[in-house]
Amino acid sequence: MTIPALMPTYARMDVAFERGEGAWLFDADGRKYLDFGTGIAVSALGHSHPRLVKAIQEQAAKVIHTSNLYRVPGQEAAAEKLVANTFADTVFFGNSGAEALELALKIARRFHQSQGVDKHRVIVARNAFHGRTLATIAAGGQEKHLAGFGPMVEGFDRVPFGNMNEARNAVTEQTAAVLVEPVQGEGGIVPADAEYLRGLRAMCDEYGLLLMFDEVQTGNGRTGKLYAHQWTGMAPDVMATAKGLGGGFPVGAVLATERAASCMTAGTHGTTYGGNPLAMAAVNAVLDEVLAPGFLENVQATAAYLRETLEALAVEHPGIIAEVRGLGLMIGLKMAEGVANTDFVGRALKAGLLVVPAGDNVVRLLPPLIIGTAEADAAVDILSRVCKDTAPAS
Repeated sequence: MTIPALMPTYARMDVAFERGEGAWLFDADGRKYLDFGTGIAVSALGHSHPRLVKAIQEQAAKVIHTSNLYRVPGQEAAAEKLVANTFADTVFFGNSGAEALELALKIARRFHQSQGVDKHRVIVARNAFHGRTLATIAAGGQEKHLAGFGPMVEGFDRVPFGNMNEARNAVTEQTAAVLVEPVQGEGGIVPADAEYLRGLRAMCDEYGLLLMFDEVQTGNGRTGKLYAHQWTGMAPDVMATAKGLGGGFPVGAVLATERAASCMTAGTHGTTYGGNPLAMAAVNAVLDEVLAPGFLENVQATAAYLRETLEALAVEHPGIIAEVRGLGLMIGLKMAEGVANTDFVGRALKAGLLVVPAGDNVVRLLPPLIIGTAEADAAVDILSRVCKDTAPAS
């Protein structure tokens, strides 16, 4: 047999972690790594957070799964917290970000078609990433994700990210919704301008479209607000989120207004595992921590400090780091021409820092939301050493 027992769909780094504590991970040999990747923006509270560990342990000892044939009190509690702290009137819990986006796309179609209107097309942005299902890779539209999986799911109209004129020109009689990331994550940590997002809101209101945000990566405190769009003072009709929502436990959610979700009646959507008692114990623990007084303010303060020190690092090493960009603790280091982000990520790993590559030759820094200036300084110290050891392009 030539294929390994584990399907080879990942180019994995040769390291395995045994345990974690706060912002640190430890491998089998006891070597420690500063985790500024957090499983790609997932471990929002870091590793072995007491509140999260206790909640999961206690719930696992009671009941792990019952299905959505019955009430799940943890779902009701989590939904009430999200409704109280967001634009949403209602919440659906699933298993992942991709599943959340699938439901958002279903809502976009059913919202109009339940009114007898044949609108099903969705305006999306170039360089987006919305997941790995057939519909979400079509929404993302990137060839590297679509190759070999044709025919592509139809119904998406792609426009340049940040260009309101192109967005307006893409509206047709069959347009149902607009789907956009407030900050393009996989696309290279590219924040949307607030006026652009407000412009999309106005356009959707003008044409009767649903505005849908993909906050899978940007949500749950990552940018210093509970959700990134809250920096703009406006809100979508539908929002998909996941990643940090469970602090490492697999869970996703769709938040929606009553108007947008009124079409989703009994039997129109479902999930076997989604929102089970164990997942909801994790979600409630994360939300209680992130919504605690001072938590998001600390994220904002630490993010500002880290951003300032990284900007200074970029000035010191212009041949390595061309630009620092992002929002909150979702930061991208755009590598200079001739410096490969994947090479830089590998060098950082050897130096004891975990970071994540992204599109546009960017290195992502996605630290736990619980870090302070000490962890920020430690990360920048390692990055400085990596910069010194990385030869700039000639």
